[in-house]
Amino acid sequence: MVSIEEWLVKELTKRNASITTAESCTGGLLSGKIVNVGGASEVFNQSFVTYSDDAKNRLLGVKQKTLDRVGAVSEETAEEMAAGAAEAARAQVALSTTGIAGPGGGTKEKPVGLVYIGCYYFGSIVVEKHIFKGNRMEIRNASVESALALAKKCLEE
Repeated sequence: MVSIEEWLVKELTKRNASITTAESCTGGLLSGKIVNVGGASEVFNQSFVTYSDDAKNRLLGVKQKTLDRVGAVSEETAEEMAAGAAEAARAQVALSTTGIAGPGGGTKEKPVGLVYIGCYYFGSIVVEKHIFKGNRMEIRNASVESALALAKKCLEE
């Protein structure tokens, strides 16, 4: 059985396209999953771990007004992270993750486990909202798996 990340690397190689990641709550796990695949260097040049708002703004071009208005954990921020990463890395596909992995930091409006995942693909952007259950590592791993599944879905459409 081929893993999603293996499929993704093969599909991007076939299309002569590249992928990048813009990660907050996953802290590099997503890019690590991709680069675990042999041949990933053909499609993966760089990634961004932008844990702070300042890094999201400086490295990915997430607008300060977006961060001030809706916060780092939002659909808008995930969208801007994906678009900014694609532009900065000159990639045709970009995945973004921003959320609250816990155990603290959650609120009634934004509970622990809330994660937004963005996928920029060839000029279009899709963002999914998830509320994962579990401990910090389980939430981060679920975020990675969902991001890979979203990339596959976007590329298959």
